[in-house]
Amino acid sequence: MNDKEVSARLAGDITLGGKLSVHRLGFGSMRLTGEGIWGPPKDRKRALAVLQRAVELGVNFIDTADSYGPHVSEELIAEALFPYPKDLVIATKGGWNRPGPNQWTHDATPSHLRNAVEGSLKRLRLDRIDVYQLHIPDPVVSFDASVETLAELRNEGKIRLVALSNVTQEHIERARKIVPIASVQNRYSFADREWDYVVSYCQRNGIAFIPWFPLGAGRVAGEILNRIAKAHGASPTQVALAWLLQRSPIMLPIPGTSSIDHLEQNVAAASLRLAEEEFEELSGVPELVGSR
Repeated sequence: MNDKEVSARLAGDITLGGKLSVHRLGFGSMRLTGEGIWGPPKDRKRALAVLQRAVELGVNFIDTADSYGPHVSEELIAEALFPYPKDLVIATKGGWNRPGPNQWTHDATPSHLRNAVEGSLKRLRLDRIDVYQLHIPDPVVSFDASVETLAELRNEGKIRLVALSNVTQEHIERARKIVPIASVQNRYSFADREWDYVVSYCQRNGIAFIPWFPLGAGRVAGEILNRIAKAHGASPTQVALAWLLQRSPIMLPIPGTSSIDHLEQNVAAASLRLAEEEFEELSGVPELVGSR
């Protein structure tokens, strides 16, 4: 693939919540933080350059969370890109804390979510967050209470669109009785199909599906991926992303990296089209990777 083919625009567009149109290949910013998703990156200039290059390549959807760092990812986005391009959509999350390297703790209480939204607004230098995602349901907090809080913040003008992450179809159905849901972000890849039914539900209901860990693969899956990649003169990563884009028109992959070279390779996947038999072969991979 040559430089002219490296553009997120080639992935086509998707509309979030009937209001925001973005190119269907975004960028996940979690990997820009320090080791263990903790603290600042080793090379801050490179992290800023990756964000700036993503926008140059046509990426206009960036996913982040207050727990990435914590706070570091959001701060880097503002430092690199503010004032933001008019078409840039930033989606952040709250309700999952980062107390230390490789550690997560729940807190989706209404009071915490309110404070989290205020903190994200400040760090991102925004008056309103385009897409705000409940990072994960809290097992000791009423799910409805968490969503109701986000609905209230939406009515107050601090959130434009409410979204969910790491949820079941039941969660989505319950949430939609409270507030419109623009997107769902779950673990998903050609080799990890646990949430296939959620993808199908989202497609039926016009909800964007954002896959995280989009490159998960086992040994057999990797062999198939490598063979198809070789046939296209592409990388296995590009083939995995191309499969996601062909899986459903509501799919919005957000591959993340701290390398400009890897970023450009990921974005180039937008121009790769798999043959129907290749798509079906990847779709039939029997292995599933473990859950997070």
